[in-house]
Order: sequence, then structure tokens, then C-alpha cells
Amino acid sequence: MATSPCSSSGVSSASSAGLGAEAALEIRTRSVEQTLVPLVSQITTLINHKDKPKRSDKTLQAIQRVGQAVNLAVGRFVTVGEAIANENRELKEEMSIACIEAKRAGETIAQLTDVANLDHPESDGRITIFTDKTGVVKAARLLLSSVTKVLVLADRIVIKQILASRNKVLATMEQLEKVSSFQEFVQIFSQFGNEMVEFAHLTGDRQNDLKDEKKKARMAAARAVLEKCTMMLLTASKTCLRHPDCESARLNKEGVFHRMRLALEQVIEIVTDSRPSGENEMASISIYTSIKEFKNKVEGLRENLYFLSKENLSTMLELILEHTEDFTDSAYTSHEHRERILEQSKQAKMELEQLVSVWMQAQSQKTKDITEDLEVAILKTCQCMNELKRELHHAATSLAADLLRYHADHMVLKALKITGVEGNLEAVAEYTCKLSEQKEQLVETCRLLRHVSGTEPLEITCIHAEDTFQVTGPQIISAAETLTLHPSSKIAKENLDVFCEAWESQLSDMSMLLREINDVFEGRRGEKRAYLSLPRPGKHNVNLKALKPVKLDTEEQAKLGKLGLELHLLTSDVDSETEKWEDQENEIVRHGQSISSMAHSMYLFTRGEGLLKTTQDLFHQAEVIYIEETGISKLSKMLLMASL
Repeated sequence: MATSPCSSSGVSSASSAGLGAEAALEIRTRSVEQTLVPLVSQITTLINHKDKPKRSDKTLQAIQRVGQAVNLAVGRFVTVGEAIANENRELKEEMSIACIEAKRAGETIAQLTDVANLDHPESDGRITIFTDKTGVVKAARLLLSSVTKVLVLADRIVIKQILASRNKVLATMEQLEKVSSFQEFVQIFSQFGNEMVEFAHLTGDRQNDLKDEKKKARMAAARAVLEKCTMMLLTASKTCLRHPDCESARLNKEGVFHRMRLALEQVIEIVTDSRPSGENEMASISIYTSIKEFKNKVEGLRENLYFLSKENLSTMLELILEHTEDFTDSAYTSHEHRERILEQSKQAKMELEQLVSVWMQAQSQKTKDITEDLEVAILKTCQCMNELKRELHHAATSLAADLLRYHADHMVLKALKITGVEGNLEAVAEYTCKLSEQKEQLVETCRLLRHVSGTEPLEITCIHAEDTFQVTGPQIISAAETLTLHPSSKIAKENLDVFCEAWESQLSDMSMLLREINDVFEGRRGEKRAYLSLPRPGKHNVNLKALKPVKLDTEEQAKLGKLGLELHLLTSDVDSETEKWEDQENEIVRHGQSISSMAHSMYLFTRGEGLLKTTQDLFHQAEVIYIEETGISKLSKMLLMASL
């Protein structure tokens, strides 16, 4: 395990109190950090007492209670650690050693702070605090180090569980790729669904536990791909089984499997904190980041006129202006925005030239205090960069807003579905070209939004959106081609519907992302929005009365979440045989699919994701599910009567 300073303020305070770097193992999760904070607080209380030669009995009794509390807490902690060691043989030796060290250190602290072991001078009725403060510091260092080791080892067990779960998912995916009959597919997909539920639970907990916001965003993106692709895998595989000689169906299926494997690997990279050999973490290309660094350097001249060179500043500005070419060269940037960006870029060069001139003059005069001219030049340069940033933000966000409004009716997707069912090859070819154009617009817009995203997690989400449009566009086209070649195939139509829903869902996610970017720009960082959700609950126009919001406790949320995903996957199993059924039976399946989709959105709500934002939304969804269940009940009775 690499060593680095712990990021928690409480943990850091322990190091500053004299524990040193030996105890500072790298801590990547909030659960480990929060477990350490109370212990660090108590240790710091002992070590940072004021160094007065005499202490009252009351003070000494308080210190003794802290020492005993530390020892008791460590004893309970060690008991848990030993139990974990007994259940995991590969870590037993390391865990046992760390537990022994922790127990010994806790006992030492209790002994050194025990009033009964201290000398009691009779001169003034006051006694000296423990004289062996060095011994307490040493014991505290050992204690914090050993407890952290136990926690990190326990965390390795969680990582091992996620790896094992991923391996099971991959193995079952390989079986799914090779199946040749519907019956075999249904059996294996049922197993796959259960394994995906387990993987979703484990990785969801891990995502929420991560301290690094960038890793959290990458994990959210990868998990969103897996969740959305589960339904795509189902329909694409069914279509391939029904039309085994169809090349477009095969490409459609292979694309889904490939994307899921990439997402699985990304999750594991984040969980294990590793990257493929020779591959470095992707650097930020955000213009916002570059402008912020440039302004910091310029403002730093107030403190030190000699800490950087004029060549350094010029190079930084050149890089920023080079990135602005992504906007000015884009075919989708309006003429007005392009002209204003070019004008602001020209102005930035002029302001920097003026700044350098005044700066060099101040250096030649060897003055220590900043001159008025230099202060004015610094202010004007920073103001110019702020105006450039605002213009870039307006260019990107207005383009995104216009695109989202223009494509809100999903006319191209609707046309593809209609012409596909008609088997109209010429019309489908025309609309696939239009979808490709739409895809290019959206991909380009996501790239521009990435520049002005404002935070690294939002930048990662922009990359995810770009990748999703880039991949889903061709998948919709191949699904449409399959339907056009087999216009009477219900499974091919269902497959196209699923991929179109994924596209619509990503457009909805992009709308939320745009609002989040605007919030950051305007300094509004309120309630966090979720922009990585599963397909929306469904197309229901039901008049629902307002319900009083109710807060769910943790146990209720956990139960609802588990049932939501499991119901979604269980219903997917049934889908594999739907094409054999009569119309009324297909209607039952339609209701079942709606229920499963809605239950899945309720599951996402319990994790703070998806399109349900409040408990009122949650209970509205529950009422819609009740209506769907009523529909199933009526149809079932009709079928039963018909069979008698």
C-alpha cells in the first residue's frame, strides 16, 4: 500500500500532533476515513494537552477516561478484525499482526494514562501528568497505523468481492454470446440478471464510499452503461437468435457486449486504482481549468515579481487560445459567438502584452512593492479572461439548449420506427443519414460543454455523454436496418424501441447536465442532480393527486432498491418468449414491462439517481404501478375465462 498524507482533517491533525508519516496510509474511502476520525480525535486530545508541569486531579481523571475509552474501543475493533481474519485465510496473517499491534498499543495508552500508576507528590496536593509523553506519542502512532492497516485490509476484501462478482458476470456473458436457442438463452439470462443485481449492489456501495469525486463520476458513468446495456443486451440477443443470418443484428449484438465489457473493466480500474500498463490518466482539457491557472499566475505577481517568466505566461495564454479554436472552427458555433470569441482572444493578447511591459519595467526598477500601473494591468488581464470565459460558456450552452429543443420531439426516431415497419429501405437510409448528422451535432456539443463544465466530475460526465451518443447512434441505425429487412418481426421492432429509448434517455440526461453546468457557472451548487439514469418510467398520462412526501428510512430504501432491480431483470426473462404469445398475452407483457421499468426507476431513487427527484415523485410512481397491476389482473381474468 502506497503511503501519502491522509486527506481527512481529523486524520491530518493526528499527523501534525506528532504521529508522523508512518501512520499515514492512503485512505481512498469515506467509510475507512470516518471510522478513524473518532479515534484520531481522542488520540489528539491526549497528545495535544497543554504542557503545564502540574495538573489537577479533575484533569488527570479526564485524561484517564480518554485513555480507557481508547483502549475499550480498540478492544471491540480488534474483535471484529479477528473475525474478519478468520473468514479470509489469505489475509489472516497480515490482519492478525495488525490486530495484535492495535491491541498492544491501546493497552499501552491506557497504562500510561492511568492515574494509579503516577507518582503523587504530597507538597501541594497536585500531581504531574504522565512524564512519558514520548511513550504516549509512540503508542498513539502505532495504534493509528495498525488500526488503519486493519481497515485497509478489510477494504481489500470488499475489492475482492467486486472482482469476483465481475468475473461471474463476464463468464455468464460469454455463455450468452454462444447460445443458439431461446430456451438456453432464457436460463442463462436469468442467472446473468441475478449476477448483475449483485454487481450493481456492490459497485453502488463502492461508488458512494469513494472520496475522490473524479473516480466517483467515472464509476457512475461506467455503472450507467452497464445498467442501460442490460436491456439492450436482452433485445439484441433475442433479435440475433430470431434472425441468425442477419448481419446488422449480429453487429448490433456485438456492439452491446463490447460496450459492457469496456464498462466492466473501467469499474475494476477504479475499484483497484489501476490502469492498463503504459496508459496515463486522461488530462483535463477544460479551458476553464487553463484560465483559472493562468489567472492564478498573473495574480501571483502581486506577491513576487520574479517567480515566473514572461515566456511562461505567454505559453499558457497560447494554449488557452488554441483550445478556443474548438469553438471558432466548429460548424455549429453561431457567427455572432465566433466573432465575439475572436475579439476577446485578440483583446487577451493585447492585455498580456501591456502586463508584460509594465511587469518588466517594475523588475528593472527592482522595486519590492507592486506599482499602481502593474495592479491595473493585472486587473485588466484577469477581467479580459473572465469575459472570454463567459463568452465561451454562452457559446457552448446556447448551442446545447438549441439542440435539445430542436430534437425534443424525436421526429427522426419516430420516422425510423415507422419506415422500418413498412420495410422502406430508401426512407430508412434517408433517416439514418439524418440521425448521423444529429449524432455529430450532439458529440461536438458535448466536446464544447466539456471545455466549460467547470468541475472535473462534470467534465467526466460530458465525456460519458459524448461516448454514449457516439456509440448509440450506429446501434440505432443497425437496429433500424434489421427491422427494415424483417418488417414483420416483433422482436426486431422491440429491439429498435429499446435503443431509441436509450437515445431519448441520454438527451434527457444531457438536459440535466446542462443545468448543472449553468449552476456551477452562476455559483449555484445546490442539490446534486443525477444525470446518469436508466430509461424513464414509461409513457403514462395519468392524472395523479398530490401525495404528502414521506421520508424513507435506510432499511426501506434498501428493500425497495433491491426489489426494483430484481423485478426489472425478472421481467426481462419473460420477454424472451413474448413473440410466441397471442395479442392479449402480449398486452400482459407490455404491462409487466412497464411495471419493471417503473420499479427500476424507484430503485434508482433510493440511490439518489434517475428521474424521480422527490418522495412525491416516488409515490406517484407507486400509484402508476398499481394502475398497471390492475390492468394485468383484468387481462388475466379475460384469458382465464377464454380458456374455460
